[in-house]
Amino acid sequence: MMIEQLNRLARRVLLALARGTITLVDDSKSVQTIQVRLNALELIPDIPRIAEYGLTSNPPPGTLAVVGFKNGDRNDGLVIATSNAKYRMTGLASGEVAIHDDKGQSVYLSASGIVVNGGGNPITLTNTPKIRAETQLLECTGDIVDNCDTTGRSMAADRQIYDSHTHKFVAQSGSSNLVTQSPTQQE
Repeated sequence: MMIEQLNRLARRVLLALARGTITLVDDSKSVQTIQVRLNALELIPDIPRIAEYGLTSNPPPGTLAVVGFKNGDRNDGLVIATSNAKYRMTGLASGEVAIHDDKGQSVYLSASGIVVNGGGNPITLTNTPKIRAETQLLECTGDIVDNCDTTGRSMAADRQIYDSHTHKFVAQSGSSNLVTQSPTQQE
């Protein structure tokens, strides 16, 4: 009798944790559920996924999952961790942090500063009445377009218009209309 109970307990302990591969994700509800293939014979559907507050993701198929089973019961599991070596950012120094996806987009908190990589896609800031940059220097390697929904012109195009403008004025002695020369200061 005692041996039988110990064997049952040992089986439950062995079944408490499993590693498998994600085959399907349902991200349509308040709790994400995942289908995980644990081995050739075990495919477990609709396992709730526990994620850190404020962080969310939809892991692609093939992602590794660690599943915990309450009391070793394969019908009562939770996905407690996911990892995908194919897309993992590498080379981070001790203490550095990054969030990333499978498209090459990332926010990297490096020891030398924060690096935002759009992965070739636009970066959009929404629902903010103001963006404040407290910096000594703001650099941009491309054009800057202000009032983009109205003029659509870049600051370089506005500078070209400004640099070629002239002013008409009437000389105080006489009635001649004269035109100034274009500005000579180009910077």
